[in-house]
Formats: sequence, C-alpha cells, structure tokens
Amino acid sequence: MSTLAWIVVAGLAMSALALVGAAAVALPPSVLDRILLPLVGLAAGSLLGGAFFHMLPEAVDTLGNRLALYLWLVAGFLVFFVLEQFLHWHHCHRAEHSRHHPLGHLILLADGLHNFIGGLAVGGAFVVDIRVGTVTWLVAAAHEVPQELGDFGVLVHSGWQRRSALVWNFASALTFLVGALVAYAVSDTLPELASQTRTRDKVETTAAFGAGLAILLAATRLG
Repeated sequence: MSTLAWIVVAGLAMSALALVGAAAVALPPSVLDRILLPLVGLAAGSLLGGAFFHMLPEAVDTLGNRLALYLWLVAGFLVFFVLEQFLHWHHCHRAEHSRHHPLGHLILLADGLHNFIGGLAVGGAFVVDIRVGTVTWLVAAAHEVPQELGDFGVLVHSGWQRRSALVWNFASALTFLVGALVAYAVSDTLPELASQTRTRDKVETTAAFGAGLAILLAATRLG
C-alpha cells in the first residue's frame, strides 16, 4: 500500500477505537448506572495520566525544564476552566432545551484536539517510514481504549443517550484522521515549495505561503 493508504487505514482504525463504548450500549440500564462513575474516574485518570506521565515529560525533554512550559500548562487548565464556566452559564440559561452537562462538551472538545494532535504525530511517523508509523500507532492505541471507554461514560453521565454518546465520541475521534491527513499534506507541499531554485520563485512561493497563513488566521478571528 502507499503511504497515504497506510495513513487513511491507521486513522480510521484509531477512530474506530472510540466505538469501544458500543459494548456498554447493550448493557442493562441498572448495570450501566453502576459503572458510570467508575468510567468517569477512568476517563479522568487516563487523560491526566497521559498528560503528566507522557506528554509533560516529553515536553520537558524537548523544550527544557523552563517556566514557560508550565505557564502553557496552567494556561491550558485556565482555558478549560473558563470554557466550563461559560458552558455552565449557557446550560443554566437553556436548561429547558438541553439536558447535557457542560462536562460532556468539554470532553468532546478536548478529545477532538487530542486526537487531532495524535493524528499529526502518527501521520508524520508514517511519512518517515511505514514501520515507524506502525509502532507509533500501536503506542498511541494502547492508551486510547481506556480513554475512549471513559469518555463514553462521561458523556452518558453528562446527559447524552447511549447511542448519541457513541456517535459523538466517534465524531470527535475522526479528528485523528484529519490530523494524519494534514501531516501527509504538509509533508508533500513544503518540500515542493523548498524545491524552487530561482530567487524570484522562492519569493513568490514564500509570499503565497504567508498569504495562506494570513487568510486562515483572519478567518479564525472573524469566526
């Protein structure tokens, strides 16, 4: 298979792990109610364990044990604290229209971002070498099963119906495929830009590249 095919298959397979919650759909309501809080605890432990035992040490090794690193960490907590306050306020003012607790929305947002970044890493690994990509995928998948199962429990605990929680959890997992495809696309486009030899061509392509970034930045701010 081509590198792109490997990336698509790996992305879909990783996204499919979010369907692990399907096992809970068939459970009787009484059994599901009994395991909901443990699933919420599993989600919290998986997310924080991944952050503190894997991502943070890797960041320290790469960037150094500097204050700026921990400021970014605190900023992440602050952003989600503010989001929770806003969503809780929004939820209280629209209680008659929605039974979904803000925690569920935050889980979907965080999981979508997490999966997108994971997709970038795994997609980039496949671009380097199929074997490197496969090993990276297996390492990433090892912690996805307990996390996705826990995320499903959080969504149900937050007011989602079981089937709805399964669909939304899978939707947030598809950002892994998006991230992997972005990594592949960037690996194709940036070398092409760098291959120009004439000074005029380099200036034009660099200007166009910067214009593309500026357009997307403007669109983000307008949105």
